[in-house]
Amino acid sequence: MVYIKLFLNFLKIGAVSFGGGYGMISLIRETVLANGWLSESEFMSFVAVSESTPGPLAVNMATFIGSSRGGVLGAFLATLGVVLPSFIIVFIIASVLNNLLKYPLVEAFLFGVRPCIIALISATAITMGLGTLLGITGIGSNITVDWSVALIFILLLIIDYISQKVHQKSPSPIIMILISAVLGILIIYINNRIAAHTEPNLFSGLQNMFSIQAFHSADKCLVTFSLID
Repeated sequence: MVYIKLFLNFLKIGAVSFGGGYGMISLIRETVLANGWLSESEFMSFVAVSESTPGPLAVNMATFIGSSRGGVLGAFLATLGVVLPSFIIVFIIASVLNNLLKYPLVEAFLFGVRPCIIALISATAITMGLGTLLGITGIGSNITVDWSVALIFILLLIIDYISQKVHQKSPSPIIMILISAVLGILIIYINNRIAAHTEPNLFSGLQNMFSIQAFHSADKCLVTFSLID
């Protein structure tokens, strides 16, 4: 039954994941692809939407994925599954132990876990980056460059570089999300006009600009940029 699978799979993800939302992405990706719940492209769109909405990334992803598979009940069970392990663990730790980090065993555990978190995030960034920018989904895949995505990705890198030089820090994620969305709208709108070879009327132009396809290029490169950055 899909509801039980959603709850158990996200319970497992919540129980074994470390490093916050970005550390969970690789496990969530593996789970949804293995169960056939989403395609690679749909998964990246879900990550982008989860980043763009308020709340923790992993919780948002569990809610959206659960909703897509099982409606309101699916969203509730997936969200409950992903937050329940951490709630129980933190509750027990807070009740029993004070100043947890003073214990050598805990410090040693965290020392060993940190490289694993870095490896998980890096592997996800490389895998999704290759798939997004070059169309490489596995060994032997042909290289197919999506120039629209590559252009937006390069522009985001330039904006990030300028911001770090001028303000000594990366730009706000909210600003980057808005910029990538606007760039996606513009590129898709221009592509539609070139393909049609006609002047679109106001209604059809707005339809094309604000369709889901208009955000597809933007969300794919935004996810990759966020993981790398």
